[in-house]
Amino acid sequence: MKSEHISVSEEGEGTLDKRPYVSQAVIKRLPRYFRYLRELIAEGTMRISSSELSSRMHVTASQIRQDLNCFGGFGQQGYGYNVHYLYAKICEILGVSAGFKAVIIGSGNLGRALARHTMFAKRGVDVIAMFDVNEALIGSYIGDIPVLSMDELENYCRSHPVDIAVFTMPKEAAAEIATRLVATPVTGIWNFTGKELDLREYGKVVESVHMGDSLMTLCYELSRMQESAEEIESEIQ
Repeated sequence: MKSEHISVSEEGEGTLDKRPYVSQAVIKRLPRYFRYLRELIAEGTMRISSSELSSRMHVTASQIRQDLNCFGGFGQQGYGYNVHYLYAKICEILGVSAGFKAVIIGSGNLGRALARHTMFAKRGVDVIAMFDVNEALIGSYIGDIPVLSMDELENYCRSHPVDIAVFTMPKEAAAEIATRLVATPVTGIWNFTGKELDLREYGKVVESVHMGDSLMTLCYELSRMQESAEEIESEIQ
C-alpha cells in the first residue's frame, strides 16, 4: 500500500494507520535496515536487539529505535525485534511488495549491467523491457529482457504497467526523454545520466544517482588521510 501502513503494537499485532510524515534522513536509512535484515535472515537469526543491530550497522541503538518508532515501532522491550517480522514490515514500507515494473532506457554498458543485476528482483522490482536507438541492439535480449526501439517508448509505457524508468542513456538525451514520459503513466525515474531533472509539477518522482560524487568523496577522504599522515611524519622528524 502506498498511503497506509501497518503499525505494530508491543504484542506484535498490526493496526492500520495513516503513514506519518517521515524525514528524508530516516527514509534514506531504511534500505540499510533492509540489507542488514536480509543478512540476518540468511544467517538464520530469529531475533535481534537494537544494540546488536547497532553494532552491525554502526548506527546508535537510540537512532534505530527512533527510526522504527516513526512507523509505529516493531519491537518488544526485553525481547528485541523479530527479524522476519521486521524485515516484512520494512519491505512493506519501502514498497518491495508493491510489484513495481520498470524499463531501462539505454542499452549501453551501464544499462546492460543493471539489467543483469539481481538488485531489482531482490527489491521487488520487475524489469520488463529496455529501449535503445541502436538498430544492432533492437530485437535482442539482455537475459530475458527484450530491447525495443525508442520509437515504441510512449506506446509501450501506456499499454504496459510501467512504474519506473531507469535512465542510462547519454546525458544530453535525458531532458528530451523525460519530456516524452510526462504524458505516460510512468511516475518514477531512476536517473544515472548526471542531468538534473525536476518533474514534480508533472507528478513524477526523480531519484538521481551521481556515482562520481561518491568517488570524489572517497578521494577527499584519502587525501585527508594522506595529509594527516604527512603531518604526523613531519612532527616526528
